[in-house]
Amino acid sequence: MTTETENQTDLASACLQIARQAKAASRRLGSLDTTIKDRWLSESADALIEATDAIIEANEQDLAAAPAYGLTDASIDRLRLDAARIEGIAKGLREIASLKDPIGEVLDGFTRPGGMRIEKRRVPLGVVFFIYESRPNVTADAAGICVKSGNAVILRGGKEAMHSSRAIVSVLHEVAARVGVPEHAVQLVETTDRAAVGHFLKLNDQIDVTIPRGGEGLIRRVAAEATMPVIKHYDGNCHVYVDATANIDMAVDVIENSKCHRMGVCNACESLLIHEWILADALPAIAARLASRGIEMRVDERAAVHVPGGIPATEEDFSTEFLGPTISIAVVDSLDEAVEHINRYGSGHTDAIMTSEIAAAERFTDLVDSAAVMVNASTRFNDGGMFGLGAEIGISTDKFHARGPCGLRELTSYKYIVRGNGHLRS
Repeated sequence: MTTETENQTDLASACLQIARQAKAASRRLGSLDTTIKDRWLSESADALIEATDAIIEANEQDLAAAPAYGLTDASIDRLRLDAARIEGIAKGLREIASLKDPIGEVLDGFTRPGGMRIEKRRVPLGVVFFIYESRPNVTADAAGICVKSGNAVILRGGKEAMHSSRAIVSVLHEVAARVGVPEHAVQLVETTDRAAVGHFLKLNDQIDVTIPRGGEGLIRRVAAEATMPVIKHYDGNCHVYVDATANIDMAVDVIENSKCHRMGVCNACESLLIHEWILADALPAIAARLASRGIEMRVDERAAVHVPGGIPATEEDFSTEFLGPTISIAVVDSLDEAVEHINRYGSGHTDAIMTSEIAAAERFTDLVDSAAVMVNASTRFNDGGMFGLGAEIGISTDKFHARGPCGLRELTSYKYIVRGNGHLRS
């Protein structure tokens, strides 16, 4: 009978084999011609459309199992694929193909007094271990952005989307074999054993960076166990602050979009702050719009006066990422108090100000310590596609190595190329 120790030894060996294959593939990817990468992206997009029926059939298996996993309505929505969403996945790959290849870009160049030429050139990170939950569209996005930036990727998706991810990766592999992309450039970890993640996180000799994308518990575990750098954000407690000079109609629309466009995402608004001077005029209109969308409002004492049916907010509410139809609302006496509140309770992800004063906008953007700060725009714009970066592999609230949407350039490093003519150091 096989023991648990033997099982874990076998699992560790399997993870090591995947990582070694990725490392070997990354060495080829680093010098792979852009035309081959772009052909893979474009033909994969076409092939995914052609495989729509098969992908939807696989996705239906995942949806059928979703209740047993206890998924929320928002999680099931992220899991669901249909023809339009598969078309969206294909569109994302085509957009990545249209972007400039960052690999080989000369970031800086200069000649030393003795004639020696030095260049700083962009290179891939190498191998990306990407951990994510029940969003099968992310499988294709991550594969596309990693390969375009010259990186091999190990995909560890959630068990909730395993059938869907397997179907998508199968298509990507078929096209890769046809166009000349290395066989192990994209690998899907098919075991659902959670211990596999721990094994991969020990493989810093083969894996150059880990990117977790999912719940706070997953990300904290990865950050604690990883032996290689991690690009991450823990949560997205995003704010909209309505300043004293805000255009109320604009603020109502932006808040609705920020909160209601998609509630189960990290750049959705979770907290609303309103300047006391504009409270009586702005909050009733905002509250009415949010109520019409079924949003539960958790309010402080001053906001409660203007929010019929508002629920008294707790201290915890102001630091919570609800990921659903709930928002916290507080009243502040100044812009500086709003900034203090955001920097105290926020997650450093995305925060917005509604104002008609340039000075207020500049002070807010200077003082709010977040990856993206919006002025008179929805928090939902903190996104690789919306920023023109193409598909993103995640949004980072770290300050090293990347911050904000992680697109192609965020998956690169650099090296120095030095050209001499027999130069000797004296």
